[in-house]
Amino acid sequence: MTSFYITIYTICGIYLLLNFKFEIQMFQQNSYRIPRYWKWLKGNFGSAWRLVDIAALFLVFSTLLTAPLAAIAVSLIALVKIWLIFRKKYKKPLVFTRRVWRLYSVTAILAVGAYVAMIITGFHKESGWDGYTPSTIVLGFLLFTTTCSFIPVILAAIILIPVEKMIQQRYVRDAKRILNSMPGLRIVGITGSYGKTSTKHYLHRILSEKYDVLMTPGSFNTPMGVVRTIREHMKPFNEVFICEMGAKQKGDIKEICDIVHPEMGIVTAVGPMHLESFKTIENVQSTKFELVDALPADGLAVINNDFEMCATRKTDNVRTLRYAITNPSGSDYKATDIRYTPNGTSFVVEGPDGFRLPLETRLLGECNISDILAAVCIALALGVDTEKIRYAVGSIEQVEHRLSIKRTPGGVTIIDDAFNSNPAGSKMAVDVLSHFTEGKRIIVTPGMIELGAEQYNLNRALGRHIGENTDIAIIVGEYNRDSLTQGVKDTDFDTSCLYPVDSFNEAQKLLGKLLAPGDTILYENDLPDTFK
Repeated sequence: MTSFYITIYTICGIYLLLNFKFEIQMFQQNSYRIPRYWKWLKGNFGSAWRLVDIAALFLVFSTLLTAPLAAIAVSLIALVKIWLIFRKKYKKPLVFTRRVWRLYSVTAILAVGAYVAMIITGFHKESGWDGYTPSTIVLGFLLFTTTCSFIPVILAAIILIPVEKMIQQRYVRDAKRILNSMPGLRIVGITGSYGKTSTKHYLHRILSEKYDVLMTPGSFNTPMGVVRTIREHMKPFNEVFICEMGAKQKGDIKEICDIVHPEMGIVTAVGPMHLESFKTIENVQSTKFELVDALPADGLAVINNDFEMCATRKTDNVRTLRYAITNPSGSDYKATDIRYTPNGTSFVVEGPDGFRLPLETRLLGECNISDILAAVCIALALGVDTEKIRYAVGSIEQVEHRLSIKRTPGGVTIIDDAFNSNPAGSKMAVDVLSHFTEGKRIIVTPGMIELGAEQYNLNRALGRHIGENTDIAIIVGEYNRDSLTQGVKDTDFDTSCLYPVDSFNEAQKLLGKLLAPGDTILYENDLPDTFK
């Protein structure tokens, strides 16, 4: 083996390891569940990225170029793609947990083992196989493994199943031990199709006026994410634990509840999220209400009555407080007299027995008011003084990428709602944008994902709302382009101000030409880019 081919193999090997990293990242984002990952894979196998790898593989075994020239061409392709990989930024990058390192290690061992076996069998014959040189065979195998990098990842995941189960059970037992050692700890669970992360942060800020509070960080809303929070961050002096609970299939919320045993729970919404896995809105409802079903008889459920699937769900097993903005009938707490100003929002919380609590916040959007309202319900139940609630609400900072507003030195207002990806929240974000009338109202969005059979219709409806409330619409990517543009065209929107672009980078370049002082930009959802 010459130094020439050693160099080629090294470049391709590095590219292979980076491909493994990407596949493991997607596996992680699919909750380490092989069926979910496989479903994602089937929808993305034909990506342009993988097609280039297939083309390179074809080049190696074709007669278009000599073996050395083909090797050089492939290495150049690999170098370019390595450079692109290092430049690419993901909203949810790979988190290098111990589980990821185990998965990466076994994947690499499988690949290296197969690679070494190929070298041994390829080079034991001087002439190679079927007329191909050993060097070509080895290079082709490297490229094949790169193109199908998901295979060793899936094999590694299967091999590690008993190991991971054993480790997880040990971690769960340890988390339960910690919670059992703190009998005075008040545990609040939060779930919902949307709004749970913002509600978690707002509740944490308010309760911190009276209690020492721990909340699950970031998107640690899976069973093992919750377990990790407890094991790594729980302290003996913590008085309240706020536990965000996410779900993509039935039983996910119950699994978390069986670990933490919450005494209070908030259901922020039931809507058409993750329908690709849930299939029906009824499955979403039953899954979210697993939290309420798990509460003790002396517990408290706080439920958003603005959503029909929440309002109509009976909760006979536990005391329930219902809150609302748009559907006050049958609600215990409601937000009234909502007024938007350049500095934020003022509103009044009305409750039983003539209760009234005027509040002001720097946040905008009805969704934020709703999330604050849920937090206020829990705070009142836990005895937080109303003046402390008023102070805390006034000092709440916007959760990053969730309707956070920034103003540039050039006089442009940026509304960052990049983490939003649901129909109700997206509509509210456009409503917020519509209040900015000083300059042009511009939206940049790829639309919404994971909506199952309703994907097209819901994105088209969003497009209509965009057409009715904005001046310039920039549609990013092909994923929802047809539905969004059709929705915009359903209105009287000036189509000369409708710009389909292929990437966020292209959108940014376009904005550089369009923006003027006084304009407002809404970045609405970038989730499709997370999985592409």
